[in-house]
Amino acid sequence: MWALGDAYERYVGRWSRPVAAEFLRWLDVPHGRTWLDVGCGTGALTEAVLAHAQPAAVTGLDPSEGFLERARDRVPDARFAVGDATDLGGRTADVVVSGLVLTFVPDAAQAVREFARVAPCVASYVWDYASGMQMMRLFWDAAKDVDPAAAAHDEGLRFSDVSGAEPLRALWTGAGLRDVEVTGIVVHTVFRDFTDFWEPFLGGTGAAPAYAAKLPPEQRDAVRDLLRSRLPAQGPINLTARAWAVRGSR
Repeated sequence: MWALGDAYERYVGRWSRPVAAEFLRWLDVPHGRTWLDVGCGTGALTEAVLAHAQPAAVTGLDPSEGFLERARDRVPDARFAVGDATDLGGRTADVVVSGLVLTFVPDAAQAVREFARVAPCVASYVWDYASGMQMMRLFWDAAKDVDPAAAAHDEGLRFSDVSGAEPLRALWTGAGLRDVEVTGIVVHTVFRDFTDFWEPFLGGTGAAPAYAAKLPPEQRDAVRDLLRSRLPAQGPINLTARAWAVRGSR
């Protein structure tokens, strides 16, 4: 589900870059620090660290070779390696960050404990799947109207223990981090037209595209047609996406 970097870019990778920039402005880390970007994906946050934080060095870790290949092409000035969020080994850094990752880590609490073990400053952000990520909310609401079994795949339900302000605060305090703060970050997601909105859901990379790929064609077409009826007939389609960000110190 997470192997194709180009498909992820078309789906939500393009929206993760403005979130990354706003997150770093809020984090406001002094220049000259070493950074570890855990679950770096295609490199959006790593690239933003280089552009906005003037780091001494930044390393991106991800379990997906497909994503890392895209990241190395996009961000040649960073280092990238295969890595697991729940076991960072002997790595150390001044700052550990993760962007849009914790909802997909099997043991998020262990991952945050690892972050706190290797760095004195720990911060992350995740999509607000329940209500703030409009493109996904529209998709899942339409999918459930066509196929009630889609509820089992809906990220708003599956990730409720991680993707809200209070769950994130609890993860950070539970890892022994202090001065914990949580904020919402909202960015505009503007689609040229319905095709620009719909086609990324056919790429297979991500929870909603993976679900769509397994639907019988007639059901997938029914979801598409229902979404088209609920969105503007002509572009652009103006939506918003909210992420919850959290930070704390060791």
